[in-house]
Amino acid sequence: MPEMRFRVRWPDGKRESCYSPSLVVKEYFTPGESYAVDEFVTRSRTALHLASDRVKARFGFACSLAMGQLDRIEARAKLFAETDGAKVVVEQFEE
Repeated sequence: MPEMRFRVRWPDGKRESCYSPSLVVKEYFTPGESYAVDEFVTRSRTALHLASDRVKARFGFACSLAMGQLDRIEARAKLFAETDGAKVVVEQFEE
């Protein structure tokens, strides 16, 4: 399976390289676009669960790296829960 990373910039300016075991992330994000934090989390949750399901269908087990990445995204997003207008920018895809 082709894995990839998608680089994001959080509302505080910090950058993070996020992992996906599948290119499905490309269906949920566009490089250069910004997303409200809650929308970013929802899209990430959907994409990473789908990616993990693809791993499970092919190899018989879910992708713990994808679920770990989702945990990190959800934890980081909580820091901005009280920040009006906070957005996450998807800077680029790295294949």
